Amino acid sequence: MLPSSIQISGEPLSGAEVRDICRGLRDNAVRLLSLRGCRLCDRDFGRICRALAGATSLAQLNLNLGVVSSPGRIKQLAEALRTNRSIQSLFLHGSPLTDAGLALLNPALALHPALVALDLGDCMLGDEAINLICGLLPPDGAKSGLKELTLSANPGITPKGWSRLAIAVAHSSQVRVLNLDYNPLGDHVAGMLAVAVASSRTLEVLDLEGTGLTNQSAQTLLDMVENYPTALRSLVLAENSISPELQQQICDLLSEGEEEEEVAGGAGDTQERERGREPAAHQRGSSSWMCPSDPSSQMVLMTSGLGDSLLAETEM
Repeated sequence: MLPSSIQISGEPLSGAEVRDICRGLRDNAVRLLSLRGCRLCDRDFGRICRALAGATSLAQLNLNLGVVSSPGRIKQLAEALRTNRSIQSLFLHGSPLTDAGLALLNPALALHPALVALDLGDCMLGDEAINLICGLLPPDGAKSGLKELTLSANPGITPKGWSRLAIAVAHSSQVRVLNLDYNPLGDHVAGMLAVAVASSRTLEVLDLEGTGLTNQSAQTLLDMVENYPTALRSLVLAENSISPELQQQICDLLSEGEEEEEVAGGAGDTQERERGREPAAHQRGSSSWMCPSDPSSQMVLMTSGLGDSLLAETEM
């Protein structure tokens, strides 16, 4: 039997559903588990964590929107991740982790052998958390690290924290997608990020939507795109005080670079180029892993074939 996905969104979980989830995890019959916004008691959360600890088929775990809601649950999840060896994508968006909670979780994240995508958006993080996250973006030539990182809507992070992240991104040999949308970055932080993008050999997607940027930032980013060859393919600048003309110029230059690469690559590199584009399709709002919004659907079971770019690359 092929591994399936279990996706439940915004519903209270019954005892029977929890038993079914745990059985599927223990039988290695679940590839994707998404409990986005679900309500369950601490005892049942612990049961699920114990089951996922030994699961070898589970590749994506989505606990977005408050499922990990207490220090006790953070500790249970950390314990499960210390044993689990298969999870490649972990989504905790909208969880009240705070810096202290991430400190509890970080050792398990840092030692996990398969984790490549992490969503910590809207997790009430600050600069101490950034220090820990930078450890998940090891320098070029070190161990493998995250390829996709989301830190959306964490206004407690200061320019000092963002500057440290920019340095880590510049020297990372892995990170391809960085989502920083809806943080009060401003032009100064954007300038540091432009230097990081120019230095990075891997960063393909940068989301700066709603980050308080102006034409000053846009001009810096335009100069970077125009004058320095980078791996960047997508730069999101919506909901900023940036003129449409500057946004279009940046978009056109990025498009030209991609077209030139396609021509230079030839037909033999088609598959590699396709994989390079795929992370952009997994930005917020268009991800194939997102849970169904129809509340009438309590549990969705689907056969494998999830189309996740990071999974596909790891398996090849």
